[in-house]
Amino acid sequence: MNINLDNKLIIIAICAVLSLVALIVVIAVVRHKKRKKMKNVLAELEIEKNKLSSNPAIPELAKVESFLNNEKLEVMYNEWSKRLQDIRDVQVPKLADMLLDAEYSLNQKDYKSTIYKIAKLEMELYKVRTNSEFLLGEIKEITTSEEKSRTTITKYRAKYRDLYQKFESGRNEYGKFAKTIKAQFELIAKRFEDFEKIMDNNEFTEVSKIVDIIDGLLNHMSIVIEEVPSIVMLVYSVLPRRIEEVTNTYNQMLKEGYPLDYLNVEYNISEANAKIKDVISKTKALNLQDSLFELKVLLDYFDSLFVDFDSEKRARHNYEEKVKVFDKRLTKMNKVVKEIFNQLDEIKNVYNLSDNNINLLKEVNDELVKLNNNYKVLTDHTGNHTFAFSKLLGEIEGLSANLAKTEQKLDDALKEIGTMKDDEVRARQQLEEIKMVLKESKNKMRTYNFPNIPNSYYVELKEANQAIREIVKELDKKPITIDVLNTRVDTARDLVLKLYTKTVDMLKGAKFAEMAIVYGNRYRSSNSRLNDLLNRSEQLFYQGEYKQSKDVAISAINSIEPGIQNKLEEMYSQEN
Repeated sequence: MNINLDNKLIIIAICAVLSLVALIVVIAVVRHKKRKKMKNVLAELEIEKNKLSSNPAIPELAKVESFLNNEKLEVMYNEWSKRLQDIRDVQVPKLADMLLDAEYSLNQKDYKSTIYKIAKLEMELYKVRTNSEFLLGEIKEITTSEEKSRTTITKYRAKYRDLYQKFESGRNEYGKFAKTIKAQFELIAKRFEDFEKIMDNNEFTEVSKIVDIIDGLLNHMSIVIEEVPSIVMLVYSVLPRRIEEVTNTYNQMLKEGYPLDYLNVEYNISEANAKIKDVISKTKALNLQDSLFELKVLLDYFDSLFVDFDSEKRARHNYEEKVKVFDKRLTKMNKVVKEIFNQLDEIKNVYNLSDNNINLLKEVNDELVKLNNNYKVLTDHTGNHTFAFSKLLGEIEGLSANLAKTEQKLDDALKEIGTMKDDEVRARQQLEEIKMVLKESKNKMRTYNFPNIPNSYYVELKEANQAIREIVKELDKKPITIDVLNTRVDTARDLVLKLYTKTVDMLKGAKFAEMAIVYGNRYRSSNSRLNDLLNRSEQLFYQGEYKQSKDVAISAINSIEPGIQNKLEEMYSQEN
C-alpha cells in the first residue's frame, strides 16, 4: 500500500516538473518572437533614417544656387540652406541617437522601455520626414517652375490665339466695344512679354504671379468674346425694338379703355432704359458681371407683358360676354321675383304656404337685392376703368355663381307652389273620378232586386259619401291646405273603391246563389236532405247572406251532381 502511494507521488512530481518546463519554454518562445519583431521594426526605422540622411533636397538646392541673381531668391536660398543644415546636422543625428538607445534597451531585454522608445522614434522620424518633404516641395517650386510655367504659357498662347481669331472673324458683332476688346488683347500680349522677361532674368519667384494674371485675363476674355455679341444685340437691337412694341401696344390699349395701371408699364420701361445704359457703361469697361443675365431678365419681362396684354384682351372679351348673359338672367329673375311678390298675397290666400316657403321667397328676394347692388358696383368700376378686366372677370364669375344659387332657390320655391297647384287640379280630377265610381256602384245595385241589403253596406256607403263631402269642403277652403286635401282624396278613393268592390262581390254572390237554388229545385222531390239544405240556402238569401247562401246550395247539389260549381260558373259567365 505504501509503495503504491509513493508511486503516485512520484508521478505527480514528474507532471509538475514537466508543466513548469513547458511553461518556461513557452515564455521563452514568446519573448524570442517579441524580441525578433522589435528588432525588425528597429531595422526598418534605421533604413528610413538612412534615407533622410541622403536628402533629395540637396541636389535641388544646388540647382537654385546656379541661377541666384536677385536678392529675393537669395534670401529664400539662405533660408532653405539653414533648414536643410538643421535636418542633416541636428534632426537626423538625433534619430540615430534615439535608434541606438532603443537597441540598447532591447539588448537589455527591457521590452517595455523598448516599445516606448520605438513609439517616440517613429513620431520623430515622421516629423523629420515631413520637414524634408515640405522643404523639397518649396525648392522644387523654383527649380521646376520654368518647365511648368512654359508648358502652361504655351497652352495660354494657344487659347489667346483662338480667342483673338474668333474676335477678328466676327469683329462687327462687338460693335462699339471692339476697340476696348482690342486694347484688352494688347494688354494680354504685354503680359506674355512680361513673362519672357521674368524667365530671362531668372525671377522665378514672380513667375506664378504673372501666370495667374494671364490666366485670369484669358478667362475674363473668354467671357467677353462669348457674351459681348449677345449684349450688343440686346442693348442696341432686340430690347429697343421690344420696348417700342410694348409702348405702342400699351398706348393703343389705353385708348381702347383697358385699365393697365396695375402693370406699371411706364415705370418699368424707364427702369429698363436705365438698366440698359448701365450695362452699356459697364461693358465699355468690359465689366460683364451679371450683365447678360440682367438683359435676359428684361427681355423675359417684356415678353411676359405681351402675355399680360393678350390675357387682358381675352379677359375683356370673356367679361363682356359673361356680363351680357348675367344681365339677361338677372333681368329675368328680377321680373319673376317681382311678379311673385305682387301675387304673393293672392297665392297665400289660395294656398296655405308654410313658413319655410315664405322664408325661402324672402331669402331669394334679399339675395336678389344684394346681387343687383353688387352688379351696379361692378358696372360702375367697369365704366371708370378702375380695375383690370382680369379682375372684373373674376368678379362677374363670382356674381354668376351666386346668381345660379339664388336661381336654384327660386326654382325650389316655385316648384313647391307649382306642386300645390298641381295637387289641387289633380284633387279636383280625382274627385270627379271618385264620384263616377260611386255612381257606378249605385247603378250596379239597381240592376238586381236584392231581397235584403246588409246594414254594413249602408254604413260604408255613408262613409264614402261623407269622404267625398270632405274633399269638396277642403277645396272650398281659402287658403287650401294641400297636405290635408291629399289626405282627404286618398281616404275617399279608398272608401269608394272598397264600396265598389263590395257591390260587385255582393251582386255576384246574390245572382250566383239564386241561380244555384233554382237549379237545385229539380232535385227537391227526390232528396229530402237536399230539400232541407236548399231551404236553409233560401233563408240565408233573404237575410242578405248571399255568399253563405251560395256555398250551402252548391254543397247540397254537389252531393248529387259533382262538379256543379264549374257548371254554374260557366252559366253565370254566359248570362253576365
